[in-house]
Amino acid sequence: MKYYELCLALIFLTIFPVRAEQIEWVAAEVQRIDRDTSKVTLRHEKIPSLNMSGMTMSFTIRDKSKLATIKVGDAVLFTVVREAGSLVVTDMKPAKDHASQ
Repeated sequence: MKYYELCLALIFLTIFPVRAEQIEWVAAEVQRIDRDTSKVTLRHEKIPSLNMSGMTMSFTIRDKSKLATIKVGDAVLFTVVREAGSLVVTDMKPAKDHASQ
């Protein structure tokens, strides 16, 4: 029975390969911060993983403490995912930290 299950798992993985998600850091400039609603407005570059061109838009940020480390006008790098139909910033850091990546 174990051999049969292993064969099925291998067939399944061949047909539906598991894709490792890569973290996509996006460059942006902070336009507005609303700490009460955990939202940040960013003028961001293209986000290829979301098929989104560069624009200015507001995002909810998952970790509200990240908002304490930025101010309007800062250059930042951020990661974003689509959750329940909304775009959520999952991480954010000053753009100068990007050189150490």
